Amino acid sequence: MAMRFLLLRRRVPSRGSLRDLGPRRLEEHEMNDVARQYPKTVRERNRWIVAQREERNPVESRRPYAFLVEKERGERGSLVDVVTLFLTNKECPWRCFMCDLWKNTLEFSVPPGAIPQQIDHAFEELSIPSRPEDRSSLQLKLYNSGSFFDPKAIPATDYEAIAERTRGFDRLIVESHPRLVGDRCLSWGRRVDLSLEVAIGLETVHGDALAQLNKGFTLEEFRRAASRLRDAGISLRVFLLVNPPFVKPSEQTEWALRTVAEARRAGATAICLIPTRQNSGALGALTRAGSFAPTSLKQLEDVFDLSLDGSYGRVFADLWDLQDFSRCALCFERRRARLERMNAEQVILPRIECENCNGA
Repeated sequence: MAMRFLLLRRRVPSRGSLRDLGPRRLEEHEMNDVARQYPKTVRERNRWIVAQREERNPVESRRPYAFLVEKERGERGSLVDVVTLFLTNKECPWRCFMCDLWKNTLEFSVPPGAIPQQIDHAFEELSIPSRPEDRSSLQLKLYNSGSFFDPKAIPATDYEAIAERTRGFDRLIVESHPRLVGDRCLSWGRRVDLSLEVAIGLETVHGDALAQLNKGFTLEEFRRAASRLRDAGISLRVFLLVNPPFVKPSEQTEWALRTVAEARRAGATAICLIPTRQNSGALGALTRAGSFAPTSLKQLEDVFDLSLDGSYGRVFADLWDLQDFSRCALCFERRRARLERMNAEQVILPRIECENCNGA
């Protein structure tokens, strides 16, 4: 089967850079600047976060803003082709501090029928087989910059048409906020004729940081959502941040590993390590204030190496825009290749040695 890899995306460059700002200076100033800038209530935080934003990217309600086919190690241990669609829809109702997905969303709900049209467009462009029986080796990700079970993002009247378009795929992976893992989610799991996996952005189990990230849920709510999925036979995927704001630099690795452990206890069969990016507007403001040190490639490598023990489930390092975290052009491609192999093989490989940067 011939498939084309196509990605439509507009990059928004990060504003400001403090690559020379070391952990000691951040530890000294701790969260002083954050405390002065960042509001205490959720309503005020929502306003502050939105006020830091730049303009949205132009997107169309009847076209996904990106789509591609990627390789991923499946739950059974083999590499599988994953058809990944980034659907265009109304922005998520939560205003997460570090999120930049709003850039490719709309300020209004898409009309009924728009989401199935987006799927059809991507399938045609990627040459996805039209017959369900020819898709059995493929998995499908429908990511929508928010929650698949948010009726203002994905019209409930489109569920039947979407389910029809998922026929034949081995697995369907969607995203959801923990508070939306309810009847709509569980009934969808019974409706689709394939394995369902729900991805949740836990980000961190650091209590204060999770609250200040403005995610709109507690750790206990995450645990309840994971339990509902497990009881319904629905797989769980967890996203977590490497180097989230509001955590001391000296404690970042420890809290990342605690979050990995929490995801495993919750039954996650896939854990995705997301290096924190500065593209959200809010994070850019904290960086310029000296209250956030940009994520380094070494931080991602450290957490990945310590998480990938092969004891339970899969762990993936997110390599999107990986060059943004590199401080050395001489070793970057070799370090990227190492992470790609580790994602595919789920084994720890020797670190890349570099006399120029010493692995920084």
